[in-house]
Amino acid sequence: MKFIHTSDWHIGRQFHNVSLLEDQRHVLSQIIDYIQSENADVLVIAGDIYDRSIPPAAAVDLLDEVLNQVCNEMNVPVIIISGNHDSAERLRFGARQLKQAGLHIIGDINAITDPVVIKSKSGLLVNFYGIPYHDPEQVRHHYDTPVRNHDEAHSLLVDTIKQSIPLPSPATEANKSENSVNVLLSHCFVDGAEESESERPLSIGGADRVSYTPMTDFNYVALGHLHSPQYRGEPYIRYSGSILKYSFSEQHQKKGVTLVELDDNGKAHITPLPLKPLRDMRVIEGALTDIIDNGKTDPDSDDYVMIRLTDTHAILDAMGKLRTVYPNVLHLEKPGIMAVGERKAMNREKLKRGELEMFQDFFDQVSGNSLSAEQYSALEAVIDSLHKQEEKQ
Repeated sequence: MKFIHTSDWHIGRQFHNVSLLEDQRHVLSQIIDYIQSENADVLVIAGDIYDRSIPPAAAVDLLDEVLNQVCNEMNVPVIIISGNHDSAERLRFGARQLKQAGLHIIGDINAITDPVVIKSKSGLLVNFYGIPYHDPEQVRHHYDTPVRNHDEAHSLLVDTIKQSIPLPSPATEANKSENSVNVLLSHCFVDGAEESESERPLSIGGADRVSYTPMTDFNYVALGHLHSPQYRGEPYIRYSGSILKYSFSEQHQKKGVTLVELDDNGKAHITPLPLKPLRDMRVIEGALTDIIDNGKTDPDSDDYVMIRLTDTHAILDAMGKLRTVYPNVLHLEKPGIMAVGERKAMNREKLKRGELEMFQDFFDQVSGNSLSAEQYSALEAVIDSLHKQEEKQ
């Protein structure tokens, strides 16, 4: 069986007040292409379909368009679990009816022991179990068990699933062709995994971490929540990562989806499939003039960028100047000026010189001319006068 594992679409997300819907549509079309080119049997989405519990109408339309293409036009089943950004109740509306169309939405912990059973084109039967995002209070209330944290709650749910099925370990050498092949979907934070700035914390103080150990008995574990592609514990316990970069801390991450092929023995063969964004997200550092010069010939000048200016003097309308070459500058930092501001207090002559230089830069940029000798002397006298008045106060 072949299936594509993806997660953390965050449809409807805005970044620095810029809608990413067009960018999301661009990479989602690539996922659809992969389903066709790889002849995938199933599409698995491990949570955070939307970016917020009440998504905008345009986000709902985009998801509807994608699911219609996959389920109805391509006749490929889709299995979804809810994430911490989703409203499980809203996401699973109509889930029982949608099963008939091949759309399986798992948003209720009451249904975790009911697998979605998919038969591959080669005849292999695979049980897909899903654990939607949950907090310890939900599990404590539902099972009337005193779980204290996310790890205990998640372990309880995983054990509940395992107790409902005969589950051999993937690590054994025994031929498993006569045993059930089982895939787990879960939206959680596995302890030790790499996080990014764009992920909403599941709890405060690190109590949201869960152990990978209870999940080792499954043939493959499709994880969601963390945005960096990675695995924990075993190569088959894996985060596919988000489909786009959603913070500048992710600028070096390689985004994509995971192609999983289960052989007749249930062993998972894993292949990362890259996604090419419409606009990349990156950080550019340097002096203003250098950045502008480079931007004039930058073939990717439409990328979403954060600029870190190393200039140590004030610059008038730096953002406006940068946007002439990088129209999608979303954030501007000035560590050079901040470093100057953090130095110890300068003596009066140095301070006066700094003020003169700043005004000179301002005057140059506004008028296009430098201060004359007379203007410079007059300004110096004004600053001296102001300092003397400060001393008297």
